[in-house]
Amino acid sequence: MKPRFEFEIKATDGTARTGVIKMKRGDIRTPAFMPVGTAATVKGVKPEDVEATGADILLGNTYHLMLRPTAERVAKLGGLHKFMNWEKPILTDSGGYQVMSLSTLRKMSEDGVEFRSHHDGSKHMLTPERSMEIQRLLGSDIVMAFDECTPYPATEEETKTSMELSMRWAKRSRSGFDIGSDHASSSALFGIVQGGVYEHLRSKSIDALTEIGFDGYAVGGLAVGEGQQVMFEVLDFTMPMMPSDAPRYLMGVGKPDDIVGAVERGIDMFDCVLPTRSGRNAQGWTRRGAINLKNARHRDDPRPLDVECGCAACTTYSRAYLHHLIRSGEMLGAMLLSEHNLHYYQDLMAGLRSAIEVGSLDAFVTAFHEKRSLGDIPEL
Repeated sequence: MKPRFEFEIKATDGTARTGVIKMKRGDIRTPAFMPVGTAATVKGVKPEDVEATGADILLGNTYHLMLRPTAERVAKLGGLHKFMNWEKPILTDSGGYQVMSLSTLRKMSEDGVEFRSHHDGSKHMLTPERSMEIQRLLGSDIVMAFDECTPYPATEEETKTSMELSMRWAKRSRSGFDIGSDHASSSALFGIVQGGVYEHLRSKSIDALTEIGFDGYAVGGLAVGEGQQVMFEVLDFTMPMMPSDAPRYLMGVGKPDDIVGAVERGIDMFDCVLPTRSGRNAQGWTRRGAINLKNARHRDDPRPLDVECGCAACTTYSRAYLHHLIRSGEMLGAMLLSEHNLHYYQDLMAGLRSAIEVGSLDAFVTAFHEKRSLGDIPEL
């Protein structure tokens, strides 16, 4: 039987590493990108097609699922895996980010967050204990501690207050997770490092979380508007302080060059809605950068979206056809682009893993940036 949770680092290249998270529902190869299945679906792509892209794990959203269809209903229907027909691991976020992003509808307290549903205005209370209960009802394999995602920008004092609240909630999350004996015995709990752009606050957060003890550690409070340079600066001083024997997860990231830079700095896990959101907005991610399939230059182009990609959109259909679908408002266009983008992201992760394993990450990163700098293929 597979272990509840085991993290093995297979190789390192500088501060980057590649390995595997071993769980009962399957192995997660790292660095890993998790497609986002907000409401028990990766938008526009069937679960079996998501698996075919190479994804080892999906992300589900506690906030959205607690409101609709409700965690209790999902539990009665056999849990989130059965509900959405996904047999591999699922990570659920805690709901903290969504509550932060709905600040006009929320009321914060030491106990938790009282908020009104953006669907029907109904009142709800989300606490660390309730977040753990919801994630237990969903049956997720990796559970995230409940935290407040510190906004950007924020003063040092605001960031300190927010971080300290998140650390108190982290301790309550640990206790709330541990009382769910059956679920806790087969799942993992990750803590979330906060502290904004302040090194000493990040250090205090890491100390507090490691004292509590978690299976993995996420870096929160980034990808919230600070820009890539600031994000990398925060990672540069945060990563050396992080436990080296546990997975490191950068939440909500991101664009391909964000991911590559974060992998170089030692991050193991990522999630982002960008591949499917881009697909719904006519944007395709290719090895030569992002392109807009609405543009007229693709109208008569018989070539594939990305000649190096093995997805259905690239091996079966032309740019001209994708352009036609999108300009005609046909849903198939968004579906094919979303599936392609997920393939591209998983291909990128596979390339990073392989490069780290053989010690050629620098060459891989140089080639990655050089090809993107070329821009799209010349117009016919």
